[in-house]
Amino acid sequence: MIRPATAEDWPAIWPFLRDTVEAGETYAYPLDLTSEQARDLWLEQPPGATVVLEEDGVVLGTAKMGPNRPGRGDHVGTASFLVAPQARGRGVGRALGEHVVAWHREQGYRGIQFNAVVETNTAAVRLWESLGFVVVGTVPGAFRSRAHGFVGLHVMHLPL
Repeated sequence: MIRPATAEDWPAIWPFLRDTVEAGETYAYPLDLTSEQARDLWLEQPPGATVVLEEDGVVLGTAKMGPNRPGRGDHVGTASFLVAPQARGRGVGRALGEHVVAWHREQGYRGIQFNAVVETNTAAVRLWESLGFVVVGTVPGAFRSRAHGFVGLHVMHLPL
């Protein structure tokens, strides 16, 4: 079940957000990010939204979405995703991705732009491409991967 995230979900989200950031392979958030700072980054305020995918009362994943830029760029959306380690490979990311695309369509966005998909995160790149996103450019060496050193960040786009 995908539903709006609440403040009460934060204790379930924070451990896998923290661990994902510390792994150093997908998010450029600071390593010293506190729970409070991360909560403020992750739990979107309107016009954005944050959701969780929950199964039997356990949060397995989360996504945040909303306008990519304010003002004259607010017709293009963006989103970020996290899947709990124990739920990877179970379709959680795909379900959240499909939800995010549908949400942006319902809200009247003209497209979705992902600003920073780490090129070595091949599972994410494959997933987004399977949902119709294309890589419109790559910023070489823009991400310091713990495992791979300096790698590119893809900008991906889906017209709606």
